[in-house]
Amino acid sequence: MLLHVIARGKIGRSPEADLVARYAKRISWPLRLTELPDIGGTIPPPQSPCREVLLDEHGKQMSSEDFAALLGRWRDDGVREARFLIGAADGHGAEARQKADLLLGFGAMTWPHLLVRAMLAEQLWRATSILAGHPYHRSG
Repeated sequence: MLLHVIARGKIGRSPEADLVARYAKRISWPLRLTELPDIGGTIPPPQSPCREVLLDEHGKQMSSEDFAALLGRWRDDGVREARFLIGAADGHGAEARQKADLLLGFGAMTWPHLLVRAMLAEQLWRATSILAGHPYHRSG
């Protein structure tokens, strides 16, 4: 299953970009990183069965194990692409929020969108390593 991170804004050369690149190299599943301008730009329609996850400060909070289980279930159900959308400073509009398969939050605090990219990349690495039985993740 393709993991597709679609983010508004340019990450450029930054410590956050270095973290995203570090985790992207470790993820064994197919991964695509797409940047859109802060305003405008279109997301190409999926070519196959897809799930959309919007990163949102009010979204569902999940453990790493539950997140891994969700990705594994989608993969096993034949979903070909999981899209993770990171909005600009104002987040996502009501229509996008209603269409999403999941609103996912990284806690009640508001995080800068560049840091959310790094946090998401790490969680995608962690989830895929959990599913592979890799010892990187240590369950409590």
